[in-house]
Amino acid sequence: MILKHITLIDGAGHMISIAKPGCPDKCGSVSIPYPFGIGDGCFLNQDFRVNCTADTNVAILSSTITTTANHDDDHGHDDGTHLLGIDVARGEARVQGPVASFCNYTNGSAPSIDAQLQLGLPFAVSETKNKFTGIGCLTVAYVSGQNKHDYSSACGSFCADEDSIDGGKECSGMGCCQTTIPRNLNIFAFSFEDDFDVTLVQNFSPCSYGFIVQEESFEFDPSYAKSSNFKERHKDGVPLVLDWVVGNETCVQAKKNQSSYACRDKKSICVDTPTGLGYLCNCSKGYGGNPYLDESCQDINECDSPSLYPCHGKCKNTIGSYTCSCPPGTQSKDPKNAPCTPNNKMFIGISTSLVGLILCISALLFKCQKRQLAKEKEKFFKQNGGHILYQQILSKQIDTVMIFTVEDLKKATNNFDKSREIGIGGHGTVYKGILENKRVVAVKRSKIMNVVETEEFVQEIIILSQINHRDVVRLLGCCLEVEVPILV
Repeated sequence: MILKHITLIDGAGHMISIAKPGCPDKCGSVSIPYPFGIGDGCFLNQDFRVNCTADTNVAILSSTITTTANHDDDHGHDDGTHLLGIDVARGEARVQGPVASFCNYTNGSAPSIDAQLQLGLPFAVSETKNKFTGIGCLTVAYVSGQNKHDYSSACGSFCADEDSIDGGKECSGMGCCQTTIPRNLNIFAFSFEDDFDVTLVQNFSPCSYGFIVQEESFEFDPSYAKSSNFKERHKDGVPLVLDWVVGNETCVQAKKNQSSYACRDKKSICVDTPTGLGYLCNCSKGYGGNPYLDESCQDINECDSPSLYPCHGKCKNTIGSYTCSCPPGTQSKDPKNAPCTPNNKMFIGISTSLVGLILCISALLFKCQKRQLAKEKEKFFKQNGGHILYQQILSKQIDTVMIFTVEDLKKATNNFDKSREIGIGGHGTVYKGILENKRVVAVKRSKIMNVVETEEFVQEIIILSQINHRDVVRLLGCCLEVEVPILV
């Protein structure tokens, strides 16, 4: 038998508020949440009374539950049954259920050990969590109850020899069988078919066993079908899940009598059980705690439990709920259930806006730089006597001197390329230039030029441009929109 750990949590996956204030909350390792309780005033009513044995710290679930074992003429009776755990949200209690057996040995039959469980009205065997199980190789086991109707279930297990016993963990009908149980079964007993020739299997499978067990807590082992001491190995019983209710009325009926209505917390809700036994209480959606105690249901921070409350974006807790939103630039139809993906339309819109903004800024900067450069050219042109020269050309109709722009000379010298250099001196560099009319010229770019009087400099330029001698390089013109005038 493999027992699996079951944590006490509410329907939202949070720990239940345990006992009524001032009452013991544990017996041994078993937690005792209200409406169950240990001691007077600690339980809802006598149906939920738990006794904790002083010597062994074993929790016994109330005197309304009894188990009976019959060993031929030896009768044993035990008031209450061992309690293993309580789930308040689901209305479930795990207890130790009885095991019945019948053995046939080669030296004679052993006494039949029958077993019976009788439950009080708030309790019934869970039809969804348990299975009726039979073990043995020539076994037909029955479970029957008496609760207004005669319920019964049966299962059979047969194997021809020891090698045919199923070696897996499932009950396949060869060494182990399982079947469902009737709804709302609260009194039951086991029995076995005894019209078989037991000599066929008694050498390798002398005993048959029958019990109701929590399905998820049981795994078959081939040794169980070969064993004659399964009952002794599980003398305390096997895990069994019971359904319970706090009242046998419907929610509508229960709310009419507020003095006995069990859902005490203002944030609690009433739930009619699907079995029709009565009603249970739960904390409202978004709240966790014990709905049977005042002020126990508290807001759950869903963002702290992403496995229970998924969010693929940004999680924000709210009172009784939570919100989930995608980060900027992403989208999802439902970020609680689907990942957030890049918002293509928004991305394109933002990208387009950014590109447009960059282009606008670049154009503005270019315009500013162009305006600044024009101002700078104008300043140098005026500083170097450009306006005076221009007026002289117009007024005196001088056609021997030309005014070049710096762009004209950059184009003529391939932007003053080093390959165009034809002379380098202490005062500057001379470049070979080709004007747009294909005329070859020398462009002198001085490093330093002292202009004492602007008008005198202009007159010198005009005079030099008028000299025309075969032994003298003629001055064609100048560029005055740079800091140091360039001569051509």
